[in-house]
Amino acid sequence: MTHAIAPCILIVEDDPDTAEAMAQAACDVGADPVVRCSYAGGLAAAAGAEFAVIMFDRMLPGGDGVDAIAKLRAAGSTALVMVVSALGRAANKIEGLEKGADDYLAKPFDPDELRARLRALLRRKAMVALDNDVMVFGDLEIRLKARTVHIGQAHVALSPKEFELITYFARNAGETVTRMQLLEHVWNLHFDPQTNVVDVHVGRLRRKLEAVAGRAVIHTARGQGYVFDPQREGAA
Repeated sequence: MTHAIAPCILIVEDDPDTAEAMAQAACDVGADPVVRCSYAGGLAAAAGAEFAVIMFDRMLPGGDGVDAIAKLRAAGSTALVMVVSALGRAANKIEGLEKGADDYLAKPFDPDELRARLRALLRRKAMVALDNDVMVFGDLEIRLKARTVHIGQAHVALSPKEFELITYFARNAGETVTRMQLLEHVWNLHFDPQTNVVDVHVGRLRRKLEAVAGRAVIHTARGQGYVFDPQREGAA
C-alpha cells in the first residue's frame, strides 16, 4: 500500500515563537514545515524545492514578504501564498491581495484559524492536482492537473491567480460572471474591498489570451461582469 506524500509548507518568519506556532499548525494539517527566518532565505528555499503553500511574514530582515510574491512567480513557483503579518489593517490586507497573495492573516492569530486557512489552501491545491480533466473550447485547452493553458500549439504563461481565474471562467463558460462572484470564488473574499483587484487581474488575463488567440476570449457584459466565450466572434 502506497502512502501519499505529505505536502510541504514553507514558513518565512523571523520571530522564533511565531515560527514554531506556524510550524506546529502545518504539522497539525498533515504537512511538512520548512522554516526560514529572512527574506533572502525564504526566496532561496522557495527556489530550491516545490511547496504547496508558502507563508511569508512582511517585516522580515532583508525585505517585505508581500514584495516576494512577484519574485516567487517570476521564478516559476506555483505555491499558494499566505501573508501572515502584524500589519493587519484592511488597507494592508488589500495591498497583499492586490500583489498576488492567496490569503492574508493578521497577527496575533488564533491557531485554529490558521489551521483552517491552511486546510482550505491545501484543499484548493489538491483539488487541482487530483483533477485529470482537460477543458477544451475550440482551439483553447485548459489542463487542470498540469495547470497549463494552450491556444493551438502556443502555451499561454499564466500566474497561479490567473489560472484560478480562467478555470472559474471556464466552469461558467457562456454565463455572465460578476465581480462579486470572482471575489468570493477566486479570492475567497465575502465582501467588496472597494479596489480594482478583480479588474486588474482580469485585464492581465484578457491581454495574455488575446495576444495569443488574436481575438477576444473574455468579453465584457456592460454593468454586469464578464463572459468567457472563446469561440464568440467579435471584440469585447
